Amino acid sequence: MVMAVSQFERLFREAASLDIDKNDIKRTTDFVNQRLHDLLLLGQATAKANGRDVIEYRDLPLTKGLQGSLHAFKALDETLALAPVLEQLAKLPMLDLAYSEELEQRLPELAGAITVSLARVFRAVYPKLKNPGSAEWQTIDEIYEVLL
Repeated sequence: MVMAVSQFERLFREAASLDIDKNDIKRTTDFVNQRLHDLLLLGQATAKANGRDVIEYRDLPLTKGLQGSLHAFKALDETLALAPVLEQLAKLPMLDLAYSEELEQRLPELAGAITVSLARVFRAVYPKLKNPGSAEWQTIDEIYEVLL
């Protein structure tokens, strides 16, 4: 897991007034891992196009919205450990390029930003939602597949 259950719950509650339960934790972990991997995959393409053999933080396609979620995550004063993030990424297909030191150090905050972004999108799509169910998760996942 990228973060403790209590951190996931707190981020969802603080970012979007949503309650998630233990059943949502695996979904959230899988979602965050996949989106982080997607960002890294796109960053790898940029690094290769620029003739580099490592992925730099600046190679990642960080949208305005994700940058806002990054600032919101930092404002929540949460910290995530690097080791669990790297452990989760290791379960996904390997990339051709290594991460720069700066990028590797920023992976936990990116995981946090994706979590905040996810909570905010739930709130935007389902304003009255209290606890996301399977149908809502599927819709949000489809939205991210289109946008990221």
